[in-house]
Amino acid sequence: MSKIWKIAVVVGLVAVVAIVVLSKQKGSSPAADETAPSGGAVETRRTVAGLPRLVDLGSVSCIPCKMMAPILEELKKEYAGRLQVDFIDVWENPEAGAPYGIRLIPTQVFLDPDGKELWRHEGFLGKEEILAKWKELGFDFAAGGGAAAPPFERLKPAQADDRPKDRVCYLCDGDIDPKTAVTVKTDKGDVRLCSLHCYFILYSALTEDKTGFEKKVSVTDHVTGTLVPATEAIYLSGLEEQTGRPWVRAFADRQAAVKERAASGGSLVGFDALQAAELAYRCGFCDRAVYPQDASRVVTADGIHTWGCCSHCAMGVAARTGKDIEVHERDRLTGEAVVVKTLDGKVASLEPKTAVAWFGLRQKADGTWASAGCFHQGFFTSAENLKKWTDENPTETGKMISIAQALADKMKLTPQQIQKACKIGECAPK
Repeated sequence: MSKIWKIAVVVGLVAVVAIVVLSKQKGSSPAADETAPSGGAVETRRTVAGLPRLVDLGSVSCIPCKMMAPILEELKKEYAGRLQVDFIDVWENPEAGAPYGIRLIPTQVFLDPDGKELWRHEGFLGKEEILAKWKELGFDFAAGGGAAAPPFERLKPAQADDRPKDRVCYLCDGDIDPKTAVTVKTDKGDVRLCSLHCYFILYSALTEDKTGFEKKVSVTDHVTGTLVPATEAIYLSGLEEQTGRPWVRAFADRQAAVKERAASGGSLVGFDALQAAELAYRCGFCDRAVYPQDASRVVTADGIHTWGCCSHCAMGVAARTGKDIEVHERDRLTGEAVVVKTLDGKVASLEPKTAVAWFGLRQKADGTWASAGCFHQGFFTSAENLKKWTDENPTETGKMISIAQALADKMKLTPQQIQKACKIGECAPK
């Protein structure tokens, strides 16, 4: 047997012995006065009389344990005097963790004020999940204060939307500029859109057979304001100087497009080339067409880069791929960065910690509520920014939720629901 194999066998035997020792201790109750490490040292942790206790058993070396560390610190500070929070490094001090009979790390053990175990969890556990479980067990710490943002919702618009329906985009609810309007003919009437980009978003979300669908589409000539079949127009496309976001103008006459190019710059493209460019970037959750300049940036744990057409769909990438993700979004009011990292389908870190989500809702004819769509969702660095945004958008209806809840809502979806997400069954006027 080679030297390397001998070393491997010895290491394996040591690991097995450690597991057996832990397994033998499983089910025993922890003592009220015990040793537990802090920063590598061993100190005494005594259960504070009258306080429930959360014990996290892990290691300063394992990745999910490291991600638990700031959560434990937040809980310790925010609920001081109401909740005792302790950490035990079972690799540095296995004797301190032995009474808990754990099988893997991290493990969180919930104890009542008398030291009786109420519940335990294996693996990473987010802050909101911890507080929700304590509430389920009869200890509502958030109700007594802390960093949780106050609830906010608006289910009736602060101002009625009195715009003529033919001037409101069917897809994004934005104002329709007469020079960029797109019209789609359907059996139920004309569908009006504010831009070719909104048309291609709609097109990417259709569930019907799309063969020849472009023949139903007319665009507005930039010069005359008359409708032109989309496939017969020539398009001038360029990028906005400040944002890099594409702009597109349609022309019935090529010479008019050439003249406009001399004044505005850009490139002339036909319909097929424009469609290929518009459909090149897709949401990693619902597969709708996106402009990267508008979308959330998402990176999966294995390094794949994609986008979310809105902040909530960005969180949905974790549900669709089954992978941990990192989401980079912008505050819809200020443009400030909001960064979310997930672990095991839960929020592992959030910057800034005060960030919240807006879940836009729309009341249906039968009185029930449903998502208002991707154009009405967003992240904000604070509840104050969200409220300012709703003041500036008086027709918006919905409610503030935590970003952890936005992720949880997506993680609850079945594969079949994910497959149908954000799809348009039929193109019909409102």
